[in-house]
Amino acid sequence: MSELLDLRKEDGSRKGETKERELVHRDGDLHGTSHVWLVRYRADRGSADVLLQKRSVHKDSFPGCYDISSAGHIPAGQDFRESALRELREELGVKAEPGELHEVFTHKGYVKDVFYGKPFINYEYSRVYLMEYTGRTGDLKLQKEEVESVLWMDYRACLDGIRNATLKNCIFEDEFEKLTTAIEDYFRKTGRPLACAEKTETWAEDAQNDLQDWIEEQGIYLRQ
Repeated sequence: MSELLDLRKEDGSRKGETKERELVHRDGDLHGTSHVWLVRYRADRGSADVLLQKRSVHKDSFPGCYDISSAGHIPAGQDFRESALRELREELGVKAEPGELHEVFTHKGYVKDVFYGKPFINYEYSRVYLMEYTGRTGDLKLQKEEVESVLWMDYRACLDGIRNATLKNCIFEDEFEKLTTAIEDYFRKTGRPLACAEKTETWAEDAQNDLQDWIEEQGIYLRQ
């Protein structure tokens, strides 16, 4: 038997029904997910980076696409924060305390596609969390079945990549638009306001800078 998920009402509350995960995506039932975005402050740029995970090529949906730092379904009977903390440990090896996750908003997303010849419908109600990561990229322990690699990217360059389709991803554009505001609010409240100047670098130029950062930090994770 596959994982059971709680079916959700439009406000995100439980309906009192459960269904197997595969059937949820076959039928397009509203279900719960947790989205955790890891961010780091970049004093040299007056900006912030977000961590993107590259989904394994063996995933049953959106293989090889860049995605949220850590995300997952809410198993039946669990809550959003509990699931978020578990996914962080399993996917990235990050052991966080509940208070380190800052819930910034909720999001409802819908997408319909076909993978491996089968229809796939994702209709999800998500609680979105922000967490500042101060460790080294090399300290991350990637779950090879789920995550091929990770990439730090300037949050504005990431938004450009999503909007302009220059970044192969499966991120909801409207979620990331709200996230950019949440990132700016977070760093302003912690006394580190981000520069307001519009970003002029292209995504490709920024990605090259990120690659150099990887080399300097010896934090490259590439799964062969």
